[in-house]
Amino acid sequence: MEISTSQNGNSIMWFFKDRGFDNKTINDMLKRCKRLQGVERERASENWAYLKSIGIQERKLPYVVSKCPKILTLGLNEKLVPMVECLTTLGTKPHEVASAITKFPHILSHSVEEKLCPLLAFFQALGVPEKQLGRMILLNPRLISYSIESKLTETVDFLASIGLTREGMIGKVLVKHPFMMGYSVDNRLRPTSEFLKSVGLKKPDLQMVALTFPEVLCRDVNKILRPNFAYLKSCGIEDGKIAALVTAYPPILIKSIKNSLEPRIKFLVEVMGRQIDEVVDYPDFFRHGLKKRLELRHKLLKQRNIDCSLSEMLDCNAKKFMTKFGLFA
Repeated sequence: MEISTSQNGNSIMWFFKDRGFDNKTINDMLKRCKRLQGVERERASENWAYLKSIGIQERKLPYVVSKCPKILTLGLNEKLVPMVECLTTLGTKPHEVASAITKFPHILSHSVEEKLCPLLAFFQALGVPEKQLGRMILLNPRLISYSIESKLTETVDFLASIGLTREGMIGKVLVKHPFMMGYSVDNRLRPTSEFLKSVGLKKPDLQMVALTFPEVLCRDVNKILRPNFAYLKSCGIEDGKIAALVTAYPPILIKSIKNSLEPRIKFLVEVMGRQIDEVVDYPDFFRHGLKKRLELRHKLLKQRNIDCSLSEMLDCNAKKFMTKFGLFA
């Protein structure tokens, strides 16, 4: 029996060597997955070939297998094929399933009946449309590894606590940003919501932020949100107006100060000669590209000595802008 195990171990070593794995990676995989030592080379080769056949690029296969070596030990027709076929029914674009597996190879080690089906049912109960179910799971395949009873339910309860209804609204938030479910409620989501309330956002404002830009709730308060708030305050915007600005355009609290906020505010005040409060009336100012839209349109209007509000200047496409101000040559 020992000889057989040794031969198998040696066989699997050569299997990995043939595919470019180094000794350190091989030993690490063998430590993490004891079953790998006893796997037949034929099964490993068959599973490897199958992963390649479903669209996983050969150069990425070593990464996929090193992340989840258990994949090579699973029964092809009993485990891998059913999961891939089920995921394929959820996808709408070519290579979506291969991309999801590459992002989170452990998805293949989970059971369709015990994990994937209950997960789909959980989201359907929250009003997530069938078309969106696949998008969520293929975008964030790690969802399958989370406990429905503790982790996912806790996130749903948190969203309900800020006033979002379970019949559709929470589903919309989770579809918009499936990665939210990976964050801790106590360490990230609740502290963020408490910070937003502390700077003046009311419950309806918080709900608006969650529905339109849930990513904001997932950012670190001390590293990102607080510095952005402090910067806006240093520009002369009052607290109450910052709250209105955040409600209307939530990304303002997570955009880079150096690369996004500062250059735009500097351009607004120093070049355009406008008051900082104008952005409170038109928060979408921060959405527009500095070079392609702000600088270009300001230059064209200045040449004609045309005065207008920020919304009149920016809230239209290039053709309408040119027509509105008679700028066609």
